[in-house]
Amino acid sequence: MDHKLIIRDIENGKFEKIYFLHGEEPLFMDMITAAIIQHGLEEHERDFNQTIIYGKEADALSVISEAKGYPMMSQRRLVILKEAQDFKGMEDLISYFESPNDQTVLVINHKYKTYDTRKKSMKAVAKNGLVFKSEKIKEYRLPDWIKEHVVSKGYSISGKATMLLAEFLGNDLSRIVNEVDKLEILVEKGTTINEVHIEENIGISKDYNVFELINAVGARNIEKANRIVDYFDHNPKATSINVVISNLFNYYSRLMRIHFLQNKSREGIAAALKVPPFVAGELVTSSKIYHPKKIAANIAVLHEYDLKSKGVGNSSFTHGELMKELIFRLMH
Repeated sequence: MDHKLIIRDIENGKFEKIYFLHGEEPLFMDMITAAIIQHGLEEHERDFNQTIIYGKEADALSVISEAKGYPMMSQRRLVILKEAQDFKGMEDLISYFESPNDQTVLVINHKYKTYDTRKKSMKAVAKNGLVFKSEKIKEYRLPDWIKEHVVSKGYSISGKATMLLAEFLGNDLSRIVNEVDKLEILVEKGTTINEVHIEENIGISKDYNVFELINAVGARNIEKANRIVDYFDHNPKATSINVVISNLFNYYSRLMRIHFLQNKSREGIAAALKVPPFVAGELVTSSKIYHPKKIAANIAVLHEYDLKSKGVGNSSFTHGELMKELIFRLMH
């Protein structure tokens, strides 16, 4: 089930007896937990009816004892087991999972990794509550996710601004949400967020970033590429050689695929590579500049400089110097 549907049920007053939230993406678990806290109890009910337990400090007996308690002047009790990945007694909760208290909402936050749902405990939770697996957003879906999140806040966002956030922040969704929250404070509702807003309010340069470097390399714009790499050399916090190499590898891999696609229309490429149409258009242009033999040679060069950046075959060059040399070889 999608986290939005779970939150909608919570907002409508429909609560499960147990929520077992697990997986690699913490944001969706945090959103569900926040909704339960907000809508499960009134403010004046929380002192006596809300208990937060931390996995590293907890034992099964204390969790069961809290969950079996009865609410005081309230419709329900709320018990939250945070950092459950550090809790050693999960399987010892089976007796409670099989017969949960009707007046308690037990929330278990098992973050950063999945729990084995084949275990008897999880079958009991699935029968008497809800098991939610929170998965990382795939890289190709990240721009769409960012766009949907920004729209949900009452804004729209340009394609370039979306790509800047995706390239700079990666799939750290909590960080993306925090940065969009900053924009919400500083930018008027209904505005189309563009690269200028990103630069002025988040600090990602609209001209000197990995996205623009790839565009320069793709167009074989040597002057622009050298200017960006020189900026990276003098501003190490802007990016790293590892990020540059990873993004260039993905870029050339996409170009190679384009050469062997039957449908080479912008729409066909966008669908096959799972990229926005405007990115597909730029890739089509670059595929006419870089032929398969050159792409294969450049991928080999990226592998060589990936090793050099890790100290293999390199004892004296800085990352900035390696980056400049790498870009020169890719475009010549």
